[in-house]
Amino acid sequence: MIFRLLTDLVIALHFAFLLFIVAGGFLARRYRWLIAPHLLAAAWGVYVEAMPGLICPLTTLENALALRAGAAGYRGSFIQHYLLPIIYPDGLTPLAQRSLAALVVAITVAVYVWPRRRAELTPNRSSLGDGSIHAA
Repeated sequence: MIFRLLTDLVIALHFAFLLFIVAGGFLARRYRWLIAPHLLAAAWGVYVEAMPGLICPLTTLENALALRAGAAGYRGSFIQHYLLPIIYPDGLTPLAQRSLAALVVAITVAVYVWPRRRAELTPNRSSLGDGSIHAA
């Protein structure tokens, strides 16, 4: 029972990590301290996807925990096992992996080069001290 729970926890963590790779740049635009972790995560995601046959350590951990829980585990990557049946029913080819890697790069670059709106840095001049309110 505990190993099944741990397996599910690692799967949820793995999925959250994938979401962070793809969409974490949007969070990093707001929370600047996330820039370095997001860029590292995106680089790792690109590396894993661009290198067919490379297995993410989280996939290995999921399989080990699933085997301890009495489940069969699975071969291949997390994406191949959980997401490909939904996204790419015919399987993941090396070209598809490279395309996913390019998509991660494109999204990450787009998010970081998209201009940020700058908050107005002018002081609040709505109150002139005489109780009247004027447009700035």
